[in-house]
Amino acid sequence: MGAEFVQFSLTPILIGTLAAIACALPGNFLILRRQALIGDAISHVVLPGIVVAFLLTGTVAAIPMLLGAAGAAVVAVILIEAVKRLGRIEPGAAMGVVFTTLFAGGVLLLEQTDTSSVHLDVEHALMGNLESLIWFRATGWESLLDPAALAALPPELGRIAIAAALVAVLTVVFWRWLKIATFDEGSAQALGIPAAALGFGLVITAAVAAVAAFDAVGSIIVIAMFICPPAAARLMTNRLERQIWWSVAFAVLSAVLGYVFAGYGPLWFGSTNAVSAAGMIAAVSGVILGLACLYGPHRARVGAGREDAA
Repeated sequence: MGAEFVQFSLTPILIGTLAAIACALPGNFLILRRQALIGDAISHVVLPGIVVAFLLTGTVAAIPMLLGAAGAAVVAVILIEAVKRLGRIEPGAAMGVVFTTLFAGGVLLLEQTDTSSVHLDVEHALMGNLESLIWFRATGWESLLDPAALAALPPELGRIAIAAALVAVLTVVFWRWLKIATFDEGSAQALGIPAAALGFGLVITAAVAAVAAFDAVGSIIVIAMFICPPAAARLMTNRLERQIWWSVAFAVLSAVLGYVFAGYGPLWFGSTNAVSAAGMIAAVSGVILGLACLYGPHRARVGAGREDAA
């Protein structure tokens, strides 16, 4: 691996890795609760919320983006209830209609918005902007002690680092509650655990991870980060603690290999066409999941129920 590629790749690889970990941790519990599509839903409502937040504030800072995504989620819930009641259709259909409509509205709104001052356009919103998140002022390890060089770090690195740390801390703090409520909600309520509030908090945590990862991997590729590493980990073990560690390992592996393949893959095949790093990370995640489906030691027991992972 060339020295120049390594120098320019360390920051985006770190950002991609932290984004994958931040999404994989809540993804484990969403999958075990059979709520994996919530990650898909979050990715759809994040886009219009972020675009509206940008129009109102003129910036893509973390707080406006998060508030915009939260507002879009509230609107989505209201619209889903309205469609269910007025159209008298089942909840899944109502969710599909509302989420795709909001997402399409976000894309159309983004196409009509002047975002030349920031990295926010349709391509970046869908596929991310990981390749451009480079620490140009870095000249070597001594840059870690240079205040001027540190000031030039991509702001996305700090944002996703905070989000990943927050998700990890919340997972540790609420570990016992999450484990009980995930596998036996009735017992959790009998023990005085606020299972409903815990579930809502899990969704909010996933939304925070999705918003923090938006600049790096976009609003579509993030779905793979929520689902593939935890799903592959589920096929490797029937213990929740081990599943968490497996999912983190798969998240790191997919981020590193995906970025390296995106950088070197075209050269290996004699092509000069650029490859989306976020798209390649998602592809590697899918390959890892496919291999786990074929060779994972617990692939035959997944259908037996959530209790196996307790």
